[in-house]
Amino acid sequence: MAAENYVPVCDLGELEAEGRTVVSEDGQAIALFFHEGEVHAVDNRCPHMGFPLVRGTVEEGVLTCHWHHARFELEAGDTFDPWADDVQTFPVEVRDDRVYLDPDPEPTVPPATRWRNRLADGLQENISLVQAKAILGIDDAARSTMDEPDSDGSEPNDDRGDGFRTPLETAVDFGTKYRASGWGSGLTTLSYMAELYPQVGSRDRRRAMFAGVRAVADDVAGEAPRFQQYAFENRDLSKGRLKSWFRENCEVRDEDGAERTLLTAVETLPREDVVEILVAAATDHLYVNASHTLDFVNSALATLEHLDWDEHAAPVLASTVPLFTDATRSEELSSWRQPVDVAELCFDAHDRLEDLVAAGRGERWTEPEGFVETLLSDDPEAIVDALCGAIADGATQRELTDAVARAATRRVAHFATNNEFNDWDTVHHTLMYANAAHEMAGRTDAVEVYRACFDGAISVYLDRFLNSPRAPVPEAGGDRDPEAVRAELLEAFDEQGQVERAARLVVEHFECGGDPAALRRVLGRGLLREDAGFHTLQNVSAAFRRFDGLDDEAERRLALVAGARYLAAHTPTRREHEQTFSIATRLHRGERLHESE
Repeated sequence: MAAENYVPVCDLGELEAEGRTVVSEDGQAIALFFHEGEVHAVDNRCPHMGFPLVRGTVEEGVLTCHWHHARFELEAGDTFDPWADDVQTFPVEVRDDRVYLDPDPEPTVPPATRWRNRLADGLQENISLVQAKAILGIDDAARSTMDEPDSDGSEPNDDRGDGFRTPLETAVDFGTKYRASGWGSGLTTLSYMAELYPQVGSRDRRRAMFAGVRAVADDVAGEAPRFQQYAFENRDLSKGRLKSWFRENCEVRDEDGAERTLLTAVETLPREDVVEILVAAATDHLYVNASHTLDFVNSALATLEHLDWDEHAAPVLASTVPLFTDATRSEELSSWRQPVDVAELCFDAHDRLEDLVAAGRGERWTEPEGFVETLLSDDPEAIVDALCGAIADGATQRELTDAVARAATRRVAHFATNNEFNDWDTVHHTLMYANAAHEMAGRTDAVEVYRACFDGAISVYLDRFLNSPRAPVPEAGGDRDPEAVRAELLEAFDEQGQVERAARLVVEHFECGGDPAALRRVLGRGLLREDAGFHTLQNVSAAFRRFDGLDDEAERRLALVAGARYLAAHTPTRREHEQTFSIATRLHRGERLHESE
């Protein structure tokens, strides 16, 4: 290091007599220690939570922080405790009984690389504070290369740069490698947070990635690693053959055979053909895994849209295979067989699909008035007949899945709060299935997508008593400042049981001409500050996705009413993770956490 980079900081004799001292250079507090005849300099702030290290203990080359007992190798700063992070050290020299140090040494590892490595550590050890620090560090490193100011979070930024891609890719790589049972709620949460990311402000984008990464770490903790199979060597296999093989292996619950077949399809077929194979297998049985199979596979495909397909498709899609082979099939459940055999109604409709599609070829469907109300009726045969008629009249997969999703949205928007609390999840699952089917219809025009319409609509039918009585969408005036309405909505999430109040405020915001994007930012803030569970994170993000996929203002309003009602039913929480995120943010900014710093 060039001599001109060093600055004098203290007398050697005084340091030797005291054993330690603190100096300040460029506003940074640096702790100096005289130990075993050598001078050492470290950042005075413990990298764990900011305690002044000068108040620590040094024995046999080990510096111990007294707040949480984090230990550091004094010379190079490496920690003994992965939850604490390494402490920065500074080069020192002694000249003429004066101590000199370089206050701005070149980092040995670029910040972006260092923080990505720390994120991997946080995932492996399942340490939420390390994850939060890494998310902030990665985002800050990305901003420094983009010359993008760190806004107050009030405005979203749709640029999904390295602050987005790095956490996503790191967590996906970790989650698909170290969870033997494959793609689960953690990676699905990550996917939903990735879709929420551009809808919220700058600070909440970081919260969204923290929520997704944290969910992956929680889901993987304690799991055995996953060992991926290999594709077949034969590269001349047709889509039809691979599709048949995959479905047959899933049918007999042969995970290894299904995985090898799917990996071969990934390596040899276009993306849209792979999606078709997945949709076919996911709908061979009814409402598989109570919506989770179709929804989780859809989330895996959504995640791949943010990553390089050639690099990530194989491990990501291979991890979804247990969703097919280990699944609960709803035709095996009494609720789908008694008192009305709705499973048989669905299978009969599936068998008719080829003829119905042929009849509708070249036709253009116009949704009849009251079609969604028919889907909400208590007559399953009329529901199936309405769907069959729509296909014969030319309804596309996108059109029909959208209609079913609108019906499922109503089950949440009109959910009667006199039901048991857990019944929120029943209507939630139906909506997730219907939304996944609609998004799948945007990825493939496979005939099998129509099967999800029947399964989703029958699930809507089975949920009918949860709208008895049907909770009305509240009426509200529109003469207030929209900003005041949004502030009150955020306050409503601070108090339990404000379901109808939250719905009314969403309606009022629309009535007074408020910006829907600003409303979604507030809903996002209300969600991300909570210790929100898997279903709540899913539900609000899906409400935003439904909003974006709709043109009719009344339907868009209803989508956000449904999301706000579900969120209000599940808040407030202890906000433990928000406390962790706040600590990480304050440390990142250099703020004090301990009064004696």
